[in-house]
Amino acid sequence: MYGLTPQELELSALIIEALNLPVNPQEVDPEAPLYGGTLGLDSIDLLEISMVISKQYGFMISSDSDNKIEIFSCLRNLCTYVQMHKVK
Repeated sequence: MYGLTPQELELSALIIEALNLPVNPQEVDPEAPLYGGTLGLDSIDLLEISMVISKQYGFMISSDSDNKIEIFSCLRNLCTYVQMHKVK
């Protein structure tokens, strides 16, 4: 089990529910790679995550964003980005 912040835990649960992953939110390593990491996510999964974030937090992560690789590098980076940009 990892020391997830409440925001990381919320985002982890959102991702797991959206992608129907067979893990518990608290079992996601916040520093592990999202793409191709232990969760086995691919580019379609990252697109799905973007849509869920848009619906839940009220902003869109642009597919042509210069820093999208960094944003989606791990749960912790994604969570930090969401916290900085959410409007809901």
